[in-house]
Amino acid sequence: MFTAVNDFVLKERKPMSGSLFAIKSIATCVVFTWATSLFAQPAPIMRDQMQNVAQLSASGSVEVQQDLLSIAMNTTASGADANSVQTQLKQALDAALAIARPAVLPGQLDLRTGHFSLYPRYDKNGKINGWQGSTELVLDGRDFSRITTTAGKIQSLTIGNVSFALSREQRTRVEAEAQTIAIDRFKAKALEISKSFGFTGYTLREVSINANDQGFQPRPRMMAMQAKSADSESAVTVEAGKSTVLVNVNGSVQMR
Repeated sequence: MFTAVNDFVLKERKPMSGSLFAIKSIATCVVFTWATSLFAQPAPIMRDQMQNVAQLSASGSVEVQQDLLSIAMNTTASGADANSVQTQLKQALDAALAIARPAVLPGQLDLRTGHFSLYPRYDKNGKINGWQGSTELVLDGRDFSRITTTAGKIQSLTIGNVSFALSREQRTRVEAEAQTIAIDRFKAKALEISKSFGFTGYTLREVSINANDQGFQPRPRMMAMQAKSADSESAVTVEAGKSTVLVNVNGSVQMR
């Protein structure tokens, strides 16, 4: 084995022919040149690209009347056993549905059942001494008059919550308006800033657009709803508020 190694070493030490030496020299130069190009950093170019860049933002908002009404009606029941409580809740819900279903008009008045709960009550010794539960029916849609009149006719449930919102169509329309305002303001602001720094214009580098609803939920007129007696079928009095749809535009421009 020792002899074989020595032979290998001796063979490696033989002088190269002229052509082989030239080829290896050229290959070395090519590798060195490629490595130099790979690790060279174009710092001046990167610095130039980051010069004369302005960061800015603009927003646009549109206020609109809330056009969706939701009324949640519920009731509670209690008794000695779970079956009796469940029966009471079912009867109350069925009576409400019998009144509300004829008034359903898709998009204008829609019905859906809400939460349903049934749980035991315990005495001071930790033993079950009864059952209690609740059920809910939700009326929502765009026809405020139809919804409030139907809610006023339902006697087996009481009003638990009233809320307002924007319909998808209303939100989409208003958001488009607010977005147009925000973009126009962004462009005007970018041009103004560019000219203020002595440039004649700009090019857009990057931009992000986001929208959100700044609407508030006005308190329903609870006094009118609480005045609804057991034998009253008058429409529930509600009053919607307004929502403000806000669109923000953030980005950067290259001043030129």
